Amino acid sequence: MLTKGDKVSVLDEAINGTVLSVKNNEVSIETEDGFMMTFFVNELVKIQDSSNLMNSIKRIDLEEITKEKTEPKPRSFVKEKKDKREITAPEFDLHIEKLVPNKRGMSNYDILTLQTETAKRHIEFAIKNRIPKIVFIHGVGEGVLKAELDFLLGRYDGIDFRDANYQKYGLGATEVYIRQNNK
Repeated sequence: MLTKGDKVSVLDEAINGTVLSVKNNEVSIETEDGFMMTFFVNELVKIQDSSNLMNSIKRIDLEEITKEKTEPKPRSFVKEKKDKREITAPEFDLHIEKLVPNKRGMSNYDILTLQTETAKRHIEFAIKNRIPKIVFIHGVGEGVLKAELDFLLGRYDGIDFRDANYQKYGLGATEVYIRQNNK
């Protein structure tokens, strides 16, 4: 409810003022520019007086603020713990910049073919040398190389694959697990 002396703002208009009188649903206000205007109660919103606003804010200790600024905050990240017996999997980066010194003159088809052939050689090497796990870094991009890599890996028996560790590689890598036969 509005009373005489309340500070108000008019909805849908840039008008602020002070309540002079309230009769039924009509409120007479004096605007900040000194004009007398009448509005309905539902067209007005009571606002805080900015001079009272400073009194309502608690005093903040200056020393506490400077202490917060100067003390280094502890870093909040979780470091991945590694088992000493665990051997890190070899990583193969399939980005074209890592495979050839200059890609000028190569079509997208040539680039993709070179990347998949490189991946195939690494898979064959890992199978032959009984390496249980390898990681292919393919990047995110439009997903063409990832799709081609998934198709290639799906053709092998005894191979499982999934997205690699997100914390370490983001979305741009695939882990390949090679099941070993005891022959």
